[in-house]
Amino acid sequence: MTGAHESEDRFGVVLAQLRDDELPRLELARPFVDVLPVTGTSVSTLGDLLGTETVAASDAQAARLDELQFDLGEGPCWDALRLERPVLEPDARRPRNEWPSFSEAIKDDVGALFAFPMLIGPLKIGAVDMYTTEPGILTRVHVRQATALADQVARILLHQAVSALVHETEEAEVTPFSRRIIHQATGMVLAQLGLTAEDARLVIQSHAFATGRTMMAVSQDLLDGRLDFSRRDGRIEDSR
Repeated sequence: MTGAHESEDRFGVVLAQLRDDELPRLELARPFVDVLPVTGTSVSTLGDLLGTETVAASDAQAARLDELQFDLGEGPCWDALRLERPVLEPDARRPRNEWPSFSEAIKDDVGALFAFPMLIGPLKIGAVDMYTTEPGILTRVHVRQATALADQVARILLHQAVSALVHETEEAEVTPFSRRIIHQATGMVLAQLGLTAEDARLVIQSHAFATGRTMMAVSQDLLDGRLDFSRRDGRIEDSR
C-alpha cells in the first residue's frame, strides 16, 4: 500500500509541474520516466498540424525508436494516434503484423512498448512512446496516469504552437463584440466535444492557427453553422 501511495504522490507532483508549465520543452519526457515503470520515453508531434518531429526524449534509445517509426511510417505511435487510444505491447520481441519492419528493427533491443496518443478534442497532436528493456505490462493505474500526463503535455505543446497567434489575435480583437463571439463559440465547442472551456478555446485557436485565419473569423463560422468540430470519422466538418 505504501508503494501505491508513493506512486500517486509522485504522479501528483509531476502533473502539477506540467500544469504549472515548470518543465522546459526538452524535458517533457521526464515525468513519464519519473512516475511509470518504464526505461525511457519520447514525446513527438505527428501529422500536419504541428509537423512530425521528436520534441523530447529521455535517452538515445527512446529517440531512436521515434526516428525508426518516422522513417518506416509504422509503429505504435502511429497506431495510437490513428486509433485514438493507447497501444500496449507487453512483449516487443514477438513479431507484429501491423509493424513488420519496425518489429524486426527493434526485436533485440526492446522488451515492451507503450504508446499513448496526445489529443485535444478533434485535434491530433502526437504521441508519447515508452519502452522497457524487458517484457512487462502497465497496470490500469499506470495507464490512467500516463493518459493524464499525455493529455497535459498535449496542451503544453499546443499552447506553445499557437502562442504567437494568440498574442496577435488578442491585440486585434479587443472589442466587446469580438470577445462575445469568441466566448459564444467556445461554449459551442465545449458542448460539441465535452471539453473544458480552456480546451475548447484552445481548439478554436488551433484551427485558426492551422488555417491562417483569426479566432474571430473561426468563431463566426461556428456560430453561423459553417464549421462543426464534432467528430465525424476523425474529420472537422467545414461547409464554407
